[in-house]
Amino acid sequence: MVYIHLFIAFFIPGIVGYGGGPPSIPLVQNEVVNRYGLMTNQDFGELVALANALPGPIATKLAGQIGYEVAGIPGALVALFATVAPTVFLMIILLNILLKFKDSPKIKLLTKLIKPTIAILLGILAFEFFVTSWDGAGSVQTVILIVASLLLLEKFKVHPAFVILGSLIYGAIFLS
Repeated sequence: MVYIHLFIAFFIPGIVGYGGGPPSIPLVQNEVVNRYGLMTNQDFGELVALANALPGPIATKLAGQIGYEVAGIPGALVALFATVAPTVFLMIILLNILLKFKDSPKIKLLTKLIKPTIAILLGILAFEFFVTSWDGAGSVQTVILIVASLLLLEKFKVHPAFVILGSLIYGAIFLS
């Protein structure tokens, strides 16, 4: 029965929790503490504090931690699935609708209008990363990372994940 309670406790906030993680915290708290009594309010507060200290989306961190505290690894898996299930199901439905109407002139226009917006947002993000790197690591280190990344990606066709990993290792060795 605890797995069903965990599933419902995270599935409902996943459906009605508009705005992502922080707005869903009170919804999760209501389900976990008040409705099902899976933990005390103090325990929930401590888990929220711990989850906020870790990187990543708060909703999935809470689901994993609370699920694990209540029912071990199976509980964590149930709570995580319940948290992401509404989004996954909605994306599948929306993708099917989009594929059904992919030849529609309105959908083609929508796609044309979205591409430049995404390009601008990615450009702004890249520029902000550049400025942060320039200020934090310095001009020489930033240029080395840019040139090395460009060569590895474009000339040697190295997978981006390995370039990122290499950059992290470079930063750990030379910038710490």
